[in-house]
Amino acid sequence: MVKNLFAGFIVAFMLNIPCSAQFNLSKAISAGAKTLQAVTLTDAQIEAYVKEYIDWSDKNNTICADDDPYAIRLAEITKNINGIEGINIKAYKVEDVNAFACADGSVRVFTGLMDIMSDEEILGVIGHEIGHVKNKDTKDAFRNSLLTSAVRDGISSAGGKVASLSDSQLGNLGESLMGARYSQKQEYEADEYGYNFLKEHGINPWAMALSFEKLKKLQDEAGSNKNSMIQQLFSTHPDIEARTKAMTEKAIADGFERPVSKSE
Repeated sequence: MVKNLFAGFIVAFMLNIPCSAQFNLSKAISAGAKTLQAVTLTDAQIEAYVKEYIDWSDKNNTICADDDPYAIRLAEITKNINGIEGINIKAYKVEDVNAFACADGSVRVFTGLMDIMSDEEILGVIGHEIGHVKNKDTKDAFRNSLLTSAVRDGISSAGGKVASLSDSQLGNLGESLMGARYSQKQEYEADEYGYNFLKEHGINPWAMALSFEKLKKLQDEAGSNKNSMIQQLFSTHPDIEARTKAMTEKAIADGFERPVSKSE
């Protein structure tokens, strides 16, 4: 049974694992938000905050150990890309269906996602996320989230150094990032990157369309419950049907055959 979904790219899927395995977005988000201070952040400062955030996220979520079956599987899937050009991929033992990337090239794949997607589809998801990084979408989203969420209480810099964020601010930042909306143009460009990413690695790019089909099925199963996590995911990532159609037509035009699933 698939449980919660959070927004990030498109995705992640679940297994019956301990109840502690839910994504820890925040510890203690303060109720009253103070007036946002006008802050100008350089690329170097953004990079420092990205590192601070991903370190915090890794600390507050369970990273699968090297000998964990999920970590072993992910290492095999990403053996040709992990560690190259700053790409840093790890698995979170989290039942939510999701994956996300940060501007420094850190990609985190939730075990829930791995439970419902094939190796090829997982690689397509990762390719999509890397596309957002390469296109600087993640850096822009991170900057916006800093200015609208994490810095509600004000951050300042002196001599080019950034002020450290509190757990509360990092929690706010994580919540903002998970709910970030990319434009339709950004999503289509990341889809295109993921598609070509699969081709470059000798993988049938039909996997992009197939991963979208699985998400659409989850949406249909969630029905009209607007409070469900799956519906909240699609509220931040609309047009899944149009994107599925685009990836399907591209794969057909390029002469790739739709893979036969194990259930067919």
